[in-house]
Amino acid sequence: MPPYGWKALHQKITSSFLPTAIKFHYVFNLRDLSNIFQGLLFSTAECLKTPVDLVRLWLHEAERVYGDKLIDEKDKESFGRVLAATCKKYFDELGENLLFAKPNIYCHFAQGIGEPKYLPVSDSGYLNKLLVEALETYNEVNAVMNLVLFEDAVSHICRINRILESPRGNALLVGVGGSGKQSLSRLAAYISALDVFQITLKKGYGIPDLKLDLASQYIKAAVKNTPTVFLMTDSQVAEEQFLVLINDLLASGEIPGLFQDDEVENIIGAMRPQVKSLGMQDTRENCWKFFIDKVRRQLKVILCFSPVGSTLRVRARKFPAVVNCTAIDWFHEWPEDALVSVSGRFLEETEGIEPEVKISISQFMSYVHKTVNEMSKVYLATERRYNYTTPKTFLEQIKLYQNLLSKKRRELIAKIDRLENGLMKLQSTASQVDDLKAKLAVQELELKHKNEDADKLIQVVGVETEKVSKEKMIADEEELKVQVINTNVTEKQRACETDLAKAEPALLAAQEALDTLNKNNLTELKSFGSPPEAVVNVTAAVMILTAPGGKIPKDKSWKAAKIMMGKVDSFLDTLKKYDKEHIPEPCLKAFKPYQSDPTFDPEFILSKSTAAAGLCSWCLNIVRFYEVYCDVAPKRQALEEANAELAEAQDKLSHIKNKIADLNANLATLTAEFEKATAEKIKCQQEADATNRVITLANRLVGGLASENVRWAESVENFREQEKTLCGDVLLISAFVSYVGYFTKKYRTELMDKYWIPYLNELKVPIPVTPGLDPLSLLTDDADIATWNNQGLPSDRMSTENATILCNTERWPLIVDAQLQGVKWIKNKYGEELKSIRLGQRSYLDIIEQAISEGHPLIIENIGESVEPVLDPLLGRNTIKKGKYIKIGDKEVEYHPDFRLILHTKYFNPHYKPEMQAQCTLINFLVTRDGLEDQLLAAVVAKERPDLEQLKANLTKSQNEFKILLKELEDSLLARLSAASGNFLGDTALVENLETTKQTAIEIEEKVREAKITEIKINEARENYRPAAERASLLYFILNDLNKIDPIYQFSLKAFNVVFEKAIQRTLPAEDVKQRVINLTDEITYSVFVYTARGLFERDKLIFMAQVAFQVLLMKKEVNPVELDFLLRFPFKAGLTSPVDFLQSQGWGGIKVLSDMDEFKNLDSDIEGSAKRWKKFVESEAPEKEVFPKEWKNKSALQKLCMMRCMRPDRMTYAVRNFVEEKMGSKFVEGRSVEFSKSYEESSPSTAIFFILSPGVDPLKDVEALGRKLGFTIDNGKIHNVSLGQGQEVVAENALDVAAIEGHWVILQNIHLVSKWLSTLDKKVERYSIGSHEDYRVFMSAEPAPTPDAHIIPQGLLENAIKITNEPPTGMHANLHKALDLFTQDTLEMCTKEIEFKCILFALCYFHAVVAERRKFGAQGWNRSYPFNNGDLTISINVLYNYLEANVKVPWDDLRYLFGEIMYGGHITDDWDRRLCRTYLSEYIRVEMLEGEMTLAPGFLVPPNSDYKGYHEYIDENLPPESPYLYGLHPNAEIGFLTVTSEKLFRTVLEMQPKESDAGGGTGVSREEKVKQVLDEIIEKLPEPFNMMEIMAKAAEKTPYVVVAFQECERMNILTNEMRRSLKELNLGLKGELTITTDMEELSNALFYDNVPDFWTNRAYPSLFGLGAWYADLLLRVRELEAWTTDFALPTTVWLAGFFNPQSFLTAIMQSMARKNEWPLDKMCLSVEVTKKNREDMTAPPREGSYVHGLFMEGARWDIPSGVITDARLKELTPSMPVIFIRAIPVDRMDTKNVYECPVYKTRMRGPTYVWTFNLKTKEKPAKWILAAVALLLQV
Repeated sequence: MPPYGWKALHQKITSSFLPTAIKFHYVFNLRDLSNIFQGLLFSTAECLKTPVDLVRLWLHEAERVYGDKLIDEKDKESFGRVLAATCKKYFDELGENLLFAKPNIYCHFAQGIGEPKYLPVSDSGYLNKLLVEALETYNEVNAVMNLVLFEDAVSHICRINRILESPRGNALLVGVGGSGKQSLSRLAAYISALDVFQITLKKGYGIPDLKLDLASQYIKAAVKNTPTVFLMTDSQVAEEQFLVLINDLLASGEIPGLFQDDEVENIIGAMRPQVKSLGMQDTRENCWKFFIDKVRRQLKVILCFSPVGSTLRVRARKFPAVVNCTAIDWFHEWPEDALVSVSGRFLEETEGIEPEVKISISQFMSYVHKTVNEMSKVYLATERRYNYTTPKTFLEQIKLYQNLLSKKRRELIAKIDRLENGLMKLQSTASQVDDLKAKLAVQELELKHKNEDADKLIQVVGVETEKVSKEKMIADEEELKVQVINTNVTEKQRACETDLAKAEPALLAAQEALDTLNKNNLTELKSFGSPPEAVVNVTAAVMILTAPGGKIPKDKSWKAAKIMMGKVDSFLDTLKKYDKEHIPEPCLKAFKPYQSDPTFDPEFILSKSTAAAGLCSWCLNIVRFYEVYCDVAPKRQALEEANAELAEAQDKLSHIKNKIADLNANLATLTAEFEKATAEKIKCQQEADATNRVITLANRLVGGLASENVRWAESVENFREQEKTLCGDVLLISAFVSYVGYFTKKYRTELMDKYWIPYLNELKVPIPVTPGLDPLSLLTDDADIATWNNQGLPSDRMSTENATILCNTERWPLIVDAQLQGVKWIKNKYGEELKSIRLGQRSYLDIIEQAISEGHPLIIENIGESVEPVLDPLLGRNTIKKGKYIKIGDKEVEYHPDFRLILHTKYFNPHYKPEMQAQCTLINFLVTRDGLEDQLLAAVVAKERPDLEQLKANLTKSQNEFKILLKELEDSLLARLSAASGNFLGDTALVENLETTKQTAIEIEEKVREAKITEIKINEARENYRPAAERASLLYFILNDLNKIDPIYQFSLKAFNVVFEKAIQRTLPAEDVKQRVINLTDEITYSVFVYTARGLFERDKLIFMAQVAFQVLLMKKEVNPVELDFLLRFPFKAGLTSPVDFLQSQGWGGIKVLSDMDEFKNLDSDIEGSAKRWKKFVESEAPEKEVFPKEWKNKSALQKLCMMRCMRPDRMTYAVRNFVEEKMGSKFVEGRSVEFSKSYEESSPSTAIFFILSPGVDPLKDVEALGRKLGFTIDNGKIHNVSLGQGQEVVAENALDVAAIEGHWVILQNIHLVSKWLSTLDKKVERYSIGSHEDYRVFMSAEPAPTPDAHIIPQGLLENAIKITNEPPTGMHANLHKALDLFTQDTLEMCTKEIEFKCILFALCYFHAVVAERRKFGAQGWNRSYPFNNGDLTISINVLYNYLEANVKVPWDDLRYLFGEIMYGGHITDDWDRRLCRTYLSEYIRVEMLEGEMTLAPGFLVPPNSDYKGYHEYIDENLPPESPYLYGLHPNAEIGFLTVTSEKLFRTVLEMQPKESDAGGGTGVSREEKVKQVLDEIIEKLPEPFNMMEIMAKAAEKTPYVVVAFQECERMNILTNEMRRSLKELNLGLKGELTITTDMEELSNALFYDNVPDFWTNRAYPSLFGLGAWYADLLLRVRELEAWTTDFALPTTVWLAGFFNPQSFLTAIMQSMARKNEWPLDKMCLSVEVTKKNREDMTAPPREGSYVHGLFMEGARWDIPSGVITDARLKELTPSMPVIFIRAIPVDRMDTKNVYECPVYKTRMRGPTYVWTFNLKTKEKPAKWILAAVALLLQV
């Protein structure tokens, strides 16, 4: 092979592929050549048999060494062409076809794995088979890798294998995360029989740990002889310093300090035998060298890095070995065939899809991947948001698809089964009805027989019954009779018994009396000789009563008595047996006298004899008994008779009863038979009825469920259809879930509707998909969505999509949620079990581990743009041990299948690396205009029409409940049907339940229908309020953009919502809804305005108002976007000269542009034609209040603004203010500040107050004053006032801790001084915002940062706080009053020289007001801004007092010096400002003032002696209205500063316009196109650099002028080269060839907004021009230089402004004249003589010195005829100067009389752009021009 073949190729490659920012590694050198030969040296004789083989091997090696480095398809193609061309030139005779035959792959395992021979692969199928087998054996012993070996993957394995097999082969694999770098490396290492080692990051893993790991690998590789691959990925580079070690390892193998001394000894010991065996000396050096060589041979490094961003480029620069000592293999985006084959391979296992449909699915998946990539580019360009897709994302899509598909299929089959079961039951019911009818016929026949039998029996029973009843009647009569008798007997018996009962006591007494008698006492009685009479009477009475037969004995003497009692026993017996019921009548009669004898009394007789007493008692009682008994006797007689009668009657009755009993027995037998017959008849009837009922039920069931029958049948059909389209539906959905999360609504819809669905419809083999499918419908239903909304998820479509993605994605969701709406919902959704942490909080890893092992959902809040590497395995879900465990650091944590991780960031626009985006599903929860509008609409309606919102909520709730209920009912129907056993038709309960269910379902459907109608009504009613919500949403987004003006303006959605709700409460009521909505809209707008405006600086309030007004009008379509665009951009035709004297050229250029619009046709000709009228209008003092001439007065407000912008840019701030007043209302322009107490009312423990500081204002006075009212003071310890600075952080933290508990106030001043502590403060304030004491408040103050980059205050502190700006008062009137307010009547009276003191004090107050307020005139006021404050004035007054008291005369000079150089002058750093300050004092404080004839300003005399109040009144009455005259300035000064202000106003409003790519502010051109257009214009005209060699050669001698020219050309070259470089780079960026860097981004913004980019300005000269004018000016400067450098003859007149460094030219004038006249340079100065000629009038340069032109005077003008400075003409801001003749003269010849020392500046910025001082003639006092800030400018 001729050597020049490879040489030519190498040279061609080196010249064709040049390094750029992105292709930084395109450096091809001898290393690459040697690598090619290294590859050739692998070959053997069996590999190279013919010349073709050798050339093919060489081509393969060139492919590897050069081709694998190339980063895009374009380069690969051109590389292919270079190869082909080289071969054609040198090896044409071998034949192109043979040389380039595919595949041309050489590898070390072509003949099988395990026998390394470098051979070509003949057949890619065989190679694939080899690798698949290798993968299978790998998977058997290692963690399983599920790889698809498509063509690209196979070739990468061969490449990595080739690198690993080559000596000291290290690889750098570059590709986005998820391209398979690691997996393929592992397989390649396995094929080469190498171990793989990766470091395990744990918390705190650092350099020492890495050294330990590397040392162990060194020993393993060299001492233990195990060849190993050290695999390192991006995420494992926890600190960039790791790469220092890797760099050493790659470059030399020597890593300093890797081993301890004892380890070194062990290593050397282990190496000795091996060194000896090689025949070398075993010195320490040799052993160590051998060890390192062996390590380099055995330990291979593979670095897997990502090309995204500039990280890799920077690493390659810092650690060159990373690129130089490795073979690079660049992994490109997977080609489409790779995507298709991967998805195809995975889909093989998926069941239930047709094979050809699978092919279409694979194509669709890869198409989705591709379109999302393209859409991400657009998204980045328009929204500046980074969305990446990686191969891993693609694999995740496939995985999600498979899982979702099988899940949905299972659900579907279950549904179909249930419905079919129900249908089957219904069909079986119908068939059973016929059987039942046949059965019923048989039953009816049987019933007939039974009825006949029963009828016969009935007759027999009837006859017998008749008999019985007759007998029964007789018996009944008898029974009645018996009853009557019975009653009679009973009555009589009761009367007898009653009477007898009366006699009973007497009988008992008689009995007792007998009982008292006994033998003894009777014997005693008998023994009486002559007893007393009473006793004798007793015995006589006994004898009478016991007289037998009533024959009373005659002898009743004691004697007879004794005889009677003779036998005591028998006597007693006689008495006892006495027949008491029959006492004879004579006996009774005879006894009567005794009875009535008073002595006949037992009591009385007892004293005489016991026995006698007893007998006495017996006599009395027995007679008493008998008397009663005689009464009863007849009754008893009657009773006995009645009893006899009764017995007879009863006898008769029982006879009849017996007869009846017999009859009854007979009847019972008959009845039993009858009942049996009847029972049979009834049973038969029941059976028939039952059958009938079942038939009815069955009919009811079949009829009732007829609709279900149809519906279920339809559903089954639908489900069957769905089953067919399931694969397509799920495909769309999984694409949606996998890819669209980070896009906003617009892009999501575009992807779905413009790309995916059309593509699906156009596929060759269509994928069945439901037409018009809503991707959410398969994953959620209304019930889910309603639940989410109840949990606080905003109700707009985008949020619903987000929630669906979050709930269904299998990767971890990462939500971008600056307004914290997502987090709020997630916390409500998961409730208590959700664990919430922030990275870096105490023991957060423990919480993570616990959540993983217990299966809790975990949210990591507020993450930054990267997550700690230790969590990498968790993010990647890299489980081990078959998915049971996961590694967190060095711990293995059990992995619970229910564990779910959610990541959340508060960043508004985070940039996550592709690796991170591959592991997570990014979900964009940022609120959108529409989304916020819907949320606010709900809020408005909830407040305004709680009934409606309640109704809607109830509706939604009941709708959802209905849906759930309907589903449950349907389920229970189906469940009942399927659970019912064989003969369920008899189960009435079941059927009735089914009917209830059915009934309910019908009712619910009816309700749902009603609800739909109600919903439409509600929505109509809600829509009325949409304008208010729309306005509020618009306002929030304007608020959100304010941080573009100043990053301190941050507002949170939470705070905005509060303002919004308060505004609704404050709105005036109105009867009419429309009027109410108008009121609402106004109140919301005004409230938001007031809330926002109090936190804005005065200069920004108008910007905010204007933006609100323009946006509101745009939304109402009341302004034309094209006109608004003109107003904001002010595009004017450059290079025109105005034909009328009252318009500037720029203004005329604007008029010309306007005239091209239809609305402004002929404006230009009208102005020229009616110049007089227009002049009067334009030159009026306040043209914005005047009426426009002619028909132009009828134009709209915005159109008038456009015209005004051209004519009087200085009046635009007033005009815009009037415009806002006209369109929005006057309250928006009244500059009233909100009282502090009002703001305080809005604060709370969670809403701090944040003071944005301005110089010279102390807002804390307000806080302290309010505190005193409310009982909070520093003295009582309830206010903690901490002024932050060194070491005060701890004090502040303690104060917060105490205050939150005790309810104190904390004032933290100047928090901008403690940048490092602010994040701690942010967390602390946030922590105490909830759960603190209700009186706890935080007040913070900070100065705004000078530039946006320097802004350090955390968003959290600002966005929720009430921001208040305190600015010093504006205007002379307010400032003078304020200055006087610092003193009192006492101050005025304290000095003995009262008149002088008062006079000077007043003048000092005026001076103080002037110097403070002069700042507003910008550079014309002061060159630099100074913080003059009240302290300067009060100290000056103290000094004045002391000096007046101490001196007899007023020391005027001393006072002026003290005030001017020390008190005020102490602030001043610029000499010209110092001169101004001195001049003011010499004008205001001089002896004349005491005479009272001195004016402080035109028309404002020094006041006469007065008191304090009098001075204030004097100011009110005599101070002229605000104008520049009060400061000694010309009225034009105001024009200048007003013009600048209005320019800034419009520029800022322009930058705040919403960025939409499709319209750059109504011009119809996209942002990119506009940038490209500007870029092309600039590049096209960009001049070539000056050829310095040529120019230098031209200059014969190096005069000072020539040196100036050289310097200027060099500087111009530096500038134009930078411009060329940056523009080309941006051009490539716009084409997509380079990644857009921040520099490119800035350049693109600058081109879009017509600004000069900073990195051009830094290399250029000061200039205030916009980009267009700046570039035109640049080209003029180049032309000027070109003209000068052609022959180096000094131009007739020099354009002084055309220099980078005009000083150098002025110095050159001095130098050349000094040389010529031999004057000492340090004793010279410039003499300036203003000629009377213009540039055109000059014909030749002067003999010495130079003519210069192009200067302008500001603050005055040059009067050519008289040759002196004179007052400027109104509105002529910077009149140009005639040509000036400048030459050098010795200092002593300098004329200083009647001269004004005029500073020369490069631009209106003055200050740092100072060039020189020119002495100009003046007739007036120079003081006048000093106060008027007269200066010469080189550029206006």
